[in-house]
Formats: sequence, structure tokens, C-alpha cells
Amino acid sequence: MKQYDAKHILNIAMAGHSGAGKTSLAEAMLYLSKASDRLGKVSDGNTQLDFDPEEIKRKVSVVTAVAPVEWKNTKINLIDTPGLFDFEGGVFEGYRAAETAVIVVSAKDGVNVGTEKAVKAADKEGLTKIFFVNGVCDENARFYRVLEDLKATFGPSVCPVIVPYIEDGKAETYINLLEYKAYKYDAKGNAAPTPIVPEMGDRLEGLREAIKEAVAETSEELMEKFFMEEEFTPEEIITGVSQGVKDGSLCPVFCGDALSTFGIDQFMSSLTWLAPSAEVKGAETAVDVNGDPVDIAVNEAGATAAVIFKTVADPFVGKLSYFKVVSGKVSTETPLLNMRTGNQERITKVLTVRGKKQEDSSAVVAGDIGAIPKLTAANTGDTLCSPTRRVVLKGIDYPAPSYSMAMFPKKKGEEDKVAQGLARLSEEDPTIKYVNNPETKELVVSGMGEQHLDVVVSKLKAKFNVDVELEQPKVAYRETIRGRSDVQGRHKKQSGGSGQFGDVFVKFEPCDADGLEFEIAVVGGSVPKQFFPAVEKGLRESMKHGPLAGYPVVGVKATLYDGSYHPVDSNEMAFKLAAQIAFKNGIPQAKPALLEPIGSLKAIVPDANMGDIMGEVNKRRGRVLGMNVAENGNQVVEAEVPMAEMADFSIYMRQVTQGRGTFSFTFERYEDAPGQVAQKVIEAAKAAQDD
Repeated sequence: MKQYDAKHILNIAMAGHSGAGKTSLAEAMLYLSKASDRLGKVSDGNTQLDFDPEEIKRKVSVVTAVAPVEWKNTKINLIDTPGLFDFEGGVFEGYRAAETAVIVVSAKDGVNVGTEKAVKAADKEGLTKIFFVNGVCDENARFYRVLEDLKATFGPSVCPVIVPYIEDGKAETYINLLEYKAYKYDAKGNAAPTPIVPEMGDRLEGLREAIKEAVAETSEELMEKFFMEEEFTPEEIITGVSQGVKDGSLCPVFCGDALSTFGIDQFMSSLTWLAPSAEVKGAETAVDVNGDPVDIAVNEAGATAAVIFKTVADPFVGKLSYFKVVSGKVSTETPLLNMRTGNQERITKVLTVRGKKQEDSSAVVAGDIGAIPKLTAANTGDTLCSPTRRVVLKGIDYPAPSYSMAMFPKKKGEEDKVAQGLARLSEEDPTIKYVNNPETKELVVSGMGEQHLDVVVSKLKAKFNVDVELEQPKVAYRETIRGRSDVQGRHKKQSGGSGQFGDVFVKFEPCDADGLEFEIAVVGGSVPKQFFPAVEKGLRESMKHGPLAGYPVVGVKATLYDGSYHPVDSNEMAFKLAAQIAFKNGIPQAKPALLEPIGSLKAIVPDANMGDIMGEVNKRRGRVLGMNVAENGNQVVEAEVPMAEMADFSIYMRQVTQGRGTFSFTFERYEDAPGQVAQKVIEAAKAAQDD
């Protein structure tokens, strides 16, 4: 592929609800531009962009994929993002490298939650938005209903550009409202000009009028002309739409059918003049070493600044870092500094990537996308820049994982293999988090949902040859006391030679300490001072396992007030063991209680779902603390809920809000567990000990 400058490069992320046809649209563009010699189909598992084994097996996109196409002297970098919410981290990666979001909408299903989320994320990133209604040839397609849904959902900025003429349930003719020309497609996907059908009269005029209204908003001169009911020239309409799209005041709507390729050529041709180029919209504001903002223009001759927006970590091939160049160029001769590590990166090769195919490139210039192999220390979100101008570009704000499970290897002794595999997978997908819980002795893995963790399990097997299973993670309970006790702990051992003797009297009572508060009230030297640390050590070790269910004990004050010793047989070990005996005898007498962790929940949900969420919080033994109005017709529900009840809350939240709701849940404090709950936990702990 020849080298293009930023003026002729378009970086376009394909986004939208799962199943809308994002990958199919990209495949049709690859085929028509002759970047592919066949029209790949998701159902056949032979697409260029869904090449990951998990994607072929599941027939959905799981990771972000990149493929450039050439069309009318323009390079279009297609960035195909996943539609399933479990893999939405890929959308944030794709958007980081794009100037335009093409939001694909099903002509059959219309506007969905995924459509809304894709638009919201594009607005947050400041991307140009273009809608493509796909699957118009489907017998259940309802293009004009979908168009009305788009207008109703996203407002008057939605502007139809290409619409179908449907005859006998077939959409073979497409009308370009800007040119006011119609094209009919044959069975092979070839288009030929055809007269505009008179039967569309009123509808067509209404659509044309909508375009005029939208164009009139782009300048005072055109607004005045519109009010004077003067006709716009074709040039004025095209210029007005182009300007409106680039400044975000217009969201054009295209349509077609990716499987038959009808309308795709018109869409691609329109992109070349409608979508903003990397030169027009690719400039960014970075931060220098002093924390001051620095404007980075898209300039091939400038100092290099690039951001890594995606990482592939393969145990056999090695690491592959996808990057977008904002300024300068990246080549094997370009010295590049990783601003996170502070080290210079060694660039051995620069690649252009199309799906899984890689092609050597002499350089990747400002505005373009490429990949570098074997940057072992580089991560997604890192800035690579020239040592002569040290700047940090904006990274990627991934959504926080909301679903956690405990992971165990099926074979003992493979814990290290699991940890190494997760480390590599989290390099690839930063929405995967994992932590070893020292209390429960479990490896807890967190992701965006059930399917996400299911893919993690499959990849650990396929890439790292380790079988794992998932279980609900244990809850880190605590134990404490609500009463007082006064006990003696006496350790005496005599078995020939020197013996062991330690004798202590200890008072136990509740306190506010996170663990143990140790106090000494010994008078008269009944326990020598040199044994005080041993007593405290014995008590602290005992606090690790409570009498009820073996959980750590907190909130205990222990006062050592008396005891006795033997001048020969007493030693530190003897007094340590004596303290442990005192603990074992004293804590059960001090009204021990089980504490459960309570978390703080903040759920942002549509107004219509607020009652459902509040009811669910109550079912999970939670307390609603308040409700507040949020933006876009949402409500914020704040509550406190026992952490033991929240394992599958993310699944419930997604189901009841259709994916519109989000939540955060953080540990707040410990509270006494209700008697029935405590009894179940204690019985489960005893059963586990018996096993």
C-alpha cells in the first residue's frame, strides 16, 4: 500500500449494538476496494476482521481489529470494535485511534442500547458521528421507521443522505438526496443510474426539506436563504452538510446492505469528502514534563508523538503494539521514548496491519495507524515520543470491571501458569483485573461480565495450555467480641531436661481497633518484662483465626494483668503458647460475633428502572440511602449492601436496564451479620474443615 499524507487519511471506528453488522460492513468495504478477494461472512467464520479463534467460534467480535482500505485516493483505516457489552473495552481502544465513529444500526432492530452507548462514547471523545443503517435488503427491514427512531432518540441533527426505494419488499434502488440521483443495483452489486421514482414524491420532498433545514443551520447566509424560500444549489447543500458533519452539528444517515454490498460504494465515496481527515481533526493537546498543556499538530515534519491504543500479547508470536501517530513519523530510524517507563524503545520493524495479516512498512506518518512488534515494556495507553519533545498524550479510560469470580487451576501446581497467563491477557485487555486475596487464599479475576470471563478461560487453555475453573469468590468475613472475659492461660511442659512454663491472666473486651489493642497492667513483676512481646505475639497470631468460622478477629482489647513464671523453665515460646491458650479460652466466653463486609453502592439507572433497583437492593439485605437526579433521564441510587449479596448484581443490572445502567461498589465497613446469615457461614466453614 502506498504512503498517504494526513490530508488523505480517514480513521474510522465502527461501533454499535451487537449484531448490527459492523464487521460485515467493514468486510464489504474491504471487498469493494479490492483489499480482499472475497466477501467474508461472519456466519462462515472467514472474515478478515474476526480472525481470533474465539470470534470464529462465537461468531461475534471479541477484540478490536484494524484494516486499511484505499478508495478514491484516500486511505480509510477501518477500526472494527466489539458490540457486546462484555467487550466494550475494545470500543474505547477504537475510539482512541479514530476521528470519526460510524455507528451501525440494524434496519430490522433499529436503535438499541448499544447504539445509544456508542453515540454517548463518541460524544465524550469528540468524534464525528455518522450513522449507517445496515441490512436494508432483509425482508423484515424497516428503514424509515429506524430513521424516525434515530431522529427521536438523537434529535434534529440526524440528517438522511442516502435512502432506499423499496419495491415488492426489495431495496435495490438507493437515492442520494444530496445529488438528487438514484442508483439501481443488480445481483452482482453493480450500480447504474436510474430515474428517481415518482411514487416517492411526498416522502422524498419531506426528506429533501429536512436536509435543507439542517443545512440552513450551518451558516447565517444559508439560514436567510432558507427563510426567503430560495432554492439551495447542489454545491451549497453539499458544502453545508460537509461543514455540519465536521463541526458535529449534523449526523448524516446512510444505508445499504453489507451482505449484498448494495449502497456500500456510495457510502465509501461519501466518506472521502464528508468525514474529517486526520489532518483536519487529528490534532491533540498533550502534557509536557512540567504538566503544562502542549498543542500537537498533525505534522509529518514535526517531532514524533504517538499513542499505543491496542496490544496483542501472544505467547508464540510475541507482543504487538498498535499505535496512532499524531505528529512526526515512526520508523526503525526514529528514536522513541516511552514516557511511562522513561526508557527508549528499540524499533526493529514497523508494520501495516490488515486483520491478522502484517506487511512491512518503511514508516508510519502523522495521522496514520501502524503496529510495532516486540515492545516488551510498552503497554496500551503509553505515549511514544521524540526525546527532543517529551510529551504525554491522553491514554485510554477503560470502564471498570464489574463481575468477579475466583479462578482455580484444575491441576494442582499450575497456579504460576495461571498467573502468567492472566498477566499476558491483561496486557491485551486492561479491563481484565486479577488479585490474590490473602485472606481467602483465592485468585479473584474481574471482568465486564460472564462472557468476558468465559473468553478468559478459553484463552488460558488455547494460548497458555492451562485448564481453570471459576467459582463464586469467598467473602472475607471478620469476627469480633461483644462481651468481656477474664481468663488464665497456662502452658506447662516437662519431659526431661529443661521444661516450658508460662502463665498469664488476660482480660478481653471490645474496642474500636482494626485488630488487637494490647495493654500491659502487670504489677510486682509476676510476668517479667522480657516476656511481654511474646505474649503480644501469641495473641496477634491467634487473632488470625476466630473461634466461630476461622476468620480474622478484630476489635479486641487484651489486657495482660497478672501471671507467673519459673526462673529456669520460662521462656518466650512458653509465654507465647500461654497467651494463645488464653485467647482460645477467653474469646468464646466474650460473646463472639461474626462481622460481614458492607459495601457502598452507587447505581446510575434510567428513571424507569429506579424502582426495580431499589427493590433489588432491599431483597439483597441492603439499605437505600438516597436518590439523586442524573443527566439524560437517569437516576442515581445510593445504598449500602452486604458484599456477600452482590456477586451477581452486575448480571441483574444488565438484564433489568438492558445494559443502560452502570454501578460502582466499594467496601465501606464491617457490621454484625444477622443470626441466620452468621449460622450459615459458620456451618459452611465447619463443613469445609471436615472435608
